Formats: sequence, C-alpha cells, structure tokens
Amino acid sequence: MLELHHEDCLAGMKRLSSECVDLVITSPPYNLGINYRTYQDKLECNDFIDWCQDWASEVHRVMKDEASFFLNLGAAPKDPLLPHQLVLALTRKQPNFILQNTFHWIKSISVETRKGETISAGHFKPINSKRFVNDCHEYVFHLTKTGEVPLERRAAGVEYADKSNIARWSHTSGEDKRCRGNNWFIPYDTIQSRTKERPHPATFPVALVEQCIRIHGLRRTKHLLDPFIGIGTSALAAQRMKIEKFTGFDIDDEYLQIARERLDIDAADSSQHFL
Repeated sequence: MLELHHEDCLAGMKRLSSECVDLVITSPPYNLGINYRTYQDKLECNDFIDWCQDWASEVHRVMKDEASFFLNLGAAPKDPLLPHQLVLALTRKQPNFILQNTFHWIKSISVETRKGETISAGHFKPINSKRFVNDCHEYVFHLTKTGEVPLERRAAGVEYADKSNIARWSHTSGEDKRCRGNNWFIPYDTIQSRTKERPHPATFPVALVEQCIRIHGLRRTKHLLDPFIGIGTSALAAQRMKIEKFTGFDIDDEYLQIARERLDIDAADSSQHFL
C-alpha cells in the first residue's frame, strides 16, 4: 500500500502511531538556496537545524527500536560543515539518534585499473571556481536508536575480485559476496530531458534507496517512511521491491502529481492509495 500525503511532514507524522516504522529513507532540503517550487531553501543555520530537529524527533518516535534512518545530505563548497553540524545536533539533543554508519554516495569517479587504464564513470556537475574542486559525492548517514541494529551487509555486497578469497576466508561461508563498504558508486540514470524526466531540482536515484533497503534488510522492512517524498523516488523503490506499506509526505502538489504518474506507470496492481 502506498500512502502519499499532501501536507507538511511534521503535522503528518504526528498522526502515525509510535514505533510503527521499520525504515526511514529521506533527502530533506539541504539549505543551499535550491529553487524548489514551494519551499524556501535558505534559512539561518540555527533555524534550519532547529527545524530539522523538530521533524527528526517525530521520525525517532515512529521508528521501531531496530529501525534504520538513512539521511541523505549534501553540502555547498562554501559551507561544507552543515551536514556534520546537523548530524551532531541529531545525536546530542533528546530524543537523540546514534550515528551507526556513514556512507558516501559517489556520483562520479575516475579509477586506474591494474593495466594502467583510467576509467571515468558517472555524472558530475562542474563548477567554475579557482578555490573548489567538483563535488562528486554526498553523505548518507545511517542513524538508529541504539547503534546496534543488525544489517544485511552482503545483501548489498559485491562479488570477490579474487575468487581464491572465498575458500581462504571462513567468514565468507562459501558465498561469492562481500560487504561493499561505505563507498557507494551510484550514478544518476541518463536522461534526455530534465524537465520531462527529472522535474525536481534535487533528487536521488532509485538505486540509492534500493541499496538502503537491502542493507537494512528487505525481509525486515514492512513499513517504509519518507518525510520528503518529492517526485516519488523512494515510493517507486518501495513499489519495485514489494514493500508492504509506504508512507510519504510533501507540501508541493505538483511534485506529488508527478510521483503519482511515476508510480502508475510502474504499478503492478491496483492496490495503490493516494491521499
């Protein structure tokens, strides 16, 4: 069941029962002055952090004890500390979260192979600056209530490059899959028209949401929450992975309409509910 609510997430989450959510995945406004249709994305730093603490306290309340909260945040080159300032606030003020893992969402990368070849992959947005380099990554902070939530590390893993390690190391249990670690290379899907295919100024790929679901544990995820649904990327991931219930909020009716259209296109049945 998909529930898409046209309202402020703080008001909407107050209607949810305590400890009813297994997994929270969201990407709130970054306070970078992004041109959203409805939300004004430029507050004083302290006001922004206070606002985030308000909605995050509701996230904490609705999460089960073994739930995970994956918080995607980016930064401006001129203000690189804001994501860390926010996470510090969320882990210090009651009800406080524990920072269990920090993942780096790599959007673009260049690596040199053992043969000396350089491979560049992904997409990056160039900047015109003599001081700063191109920013090719964002953070995904994994927050929990206890810091002891078990993860399905190999469910989001990769195959061994050296197959001899499978038999050499006992922790593999004979499986050709190892933990991916905390660097996730997930590029955006290639599109022809941003206006038609990605009509939102700040989105993340469906694959990023799917990665968070896998590592938390698909079998343990019955109810997924996204307080800032935008054009429905997290709902689309929930639909594709057949999660039993999804709840999302957004204050922009046009973004929600686009989300509905995306979900209708990929709908496998007629059991969707839009509010």
